Amino acid sequence: MEILKNIKNEYRIKAGLEPISEDTLEVTKCMRASSPPATANDILDNQNPKRNAFRRSLMKQRFLDEQEQMDIELTPGNESAPNNSNNGGSMGGTNNGGPNSGDDDYYRPFEDPSTTTANPNNLPSYNTPPNIQPPQITTRLPWTPKVRQKDIDQFLDISRNKFIGYSLIDDHESLAGLPQPIHEGVETLRRHMYVSLADIQIKKEEEIARNPISTQEDEIPATSAEILYQAVLPNLPQYMIALLKVLLAASPTSKSKTESINIMADVLPKKMPLTATQSTKLTVDMGRHKEVIVKAVSAIILLYLKHFKLNHVYQFEFMSQHLVFANCIPLVLKFFNQNITEYVSMKNTIPLLDFPSCVIGEQPDISGESYVYSGEVTDKPYSWRNVFSCINLLRILNKLIKWKHSRVMMLVVFKSAPILKKTLKVRHAMMQLYVLKLLKMQTKYLGRQWRKSNMKTMSAIYAKVRHRLNDDWAFGNDLESRPWDFQAEECTLRACVDRFNLRRYPEATQKCGSGGNNTNSAGNADNTTGVNMGGNVDGNGTASFGTGNANPGSGGAGQLHEYGIEGGFPSDEILTHSDFAFFGHSGWWDRKIELTDYFKANYSIWLEEEVYKNQTNWDAL
Repeated sequence: MEILKNIKNEYRIKAGLEPISEDTLEVTKCMRASSPPATANDILDNQNPKRNAFRRSLMKQRFLDEQEQMDIELTPGNESAPNNSNNGGSMGGTNNGGPNSGDDDYYRPFEDPSTTTANPNNLPSYNTPPNIQPPQITTRLPWTPKVRQKDIDQFLDISRNKFIGYSLIDDHESLAGLPQPIHEGVETLRRHMYVSLADIQIKKEEEIARNPISTQEDEIPATSAEILYQAVLPNLPQYMIALLKVLLAASPTSKSKTESINIMADVLPKKMPLTATQSTKLTVDMGRHKEVIVKAVSAIILLYLKHFKLNHVYQFEFMSQHLVFANCIPLVLKFFNQNITEYVSMKNTIPLLDFPSCVIGEQPDISGESYVYSGEVTDKPYSWRNVFSCINLLRILNKLIKWKHSRVMMLVVFKSAPILKKTLKVRHAMMQLYVLKLLKMQTKYLGRQWRKSNMKTMSAIYAKVRHRLNDDWAFGNDLESRPWDFQAEECTLRACVDRFNLRRYPEATQKCGSGGNNTNSAGNADNTTGVNMGGNVDGNGTASFGTGNANPGSGGAGQLHEYGIEGGFPSDEILTHSDFAFFGHSGWWDRKIELTDYFKANYSIWLEEEVYKNQTNWDAL
């Protein structure tokens, strides 16, 4: 992650943009995790003194949360502090997926109420003032707000139509005739405008597509991500399906199937265990093996997505589309549709057999008594490996869905809101941040009643997720007047990606399209990766939702048939001038074409008749 941050800033400076000052990992270190909404039973159980029952019911919810939260957060240098709490799955701070994930600066200092008061149940005391919060906790928002150029243009367009009565196409500057408050609003928006590397790259691609001959493409730097992309491009759909199949097989919610991948081949012994001790050891090892696989696969996919996005946004979009076609979104939701607090507190480990204790010092006799692998042995009430995996999967889901209306609607159709809300029970700031981001994207589609009954979640989104100025995510205004054409949205994106691939990597793209290795294989893969989450999804990757049907299983090739292109990619025999306009030029101009004798013999006659004698009325054109 540190390398990615440095590469991103280096690329931004080269493109003439300002480097990123806010790092998600650094900001979330200082965030306090929210506690889930308390139920009525929980509050009643904690009311031991009856005389305080009425006063307690009138207390602010925020105070209750923080008091409960302080019970389970970790103090620096004292990681066993949460063992006083009975909730093993509750966490105040864990690793963020970095190499130094156990360092003390990932735990926020606070005054532990169990050591400062003689109150065994950690109930708030009404005779003494509440504990003073640490100085790091401030009331300001954790993120600087952002705005896109598109939002500024929309704001100007609405303001001009309202106050002047006309609109100026492609005018981003003129404020003539607008009142002073609008001037101030535009200044505020411009002050917070953020231009991403992706915006620059997309603009460059559009320019090349418009003027294929006159626009020169920059030399492609041979970065590690570029070399990797060129190597995996011909078989990238198969690689994505393979990764997701392995992830599904290792998921704790998956049921064993005879035709699924056997991920336990490296763990299962030739002879099945005979004693209870051997059986216990094998059970623990199998659980640990699955956890390691989920951790590895989730980290690989996330790093692929992040590196490809920095290298070129269309490389990222190509990979992300294949992940979506292979049912990655419902698969991740299925992963979280379990008792998540239990999953993050699993202890699939036996301390005596872990490295380095298994090779250091005198080894004790291994017996049934030695196989104590409960939470009492370790000093942490959670499994850092499982928290790391959960955060990675949430980040992958965010990357696939961000700014894509069709995929946001997939979240809504798969009824992801209750699944994600359950995930908020894990009190880890970074994990909660990515869950809240996913909830924020779909809030406007969930209806007013959902927003009314989930105000605590809405407040958490306001407090923790970055604000996008002009974004009405919490209100859902005018949804009926925006009939999103989801299929067209995905097809347009696919056309841009295909044009990019065909221009830069014509040979690899032809291999991808000619040998039956196009995206149809992603949709027609056996339904090992097909998972049903309550939405209308079948094993062929077809999802129907909202106002349009997106059919990822078709591989996005349908929209290319009108160009006379079979299988989604042009072959040498059928390439025409219209294909040049659609797919770009570089790589195709350089091909040597053998002209026929008939053409050579009649070329001068054609030139005379069709060019020299034919007068063109340029005014009419």
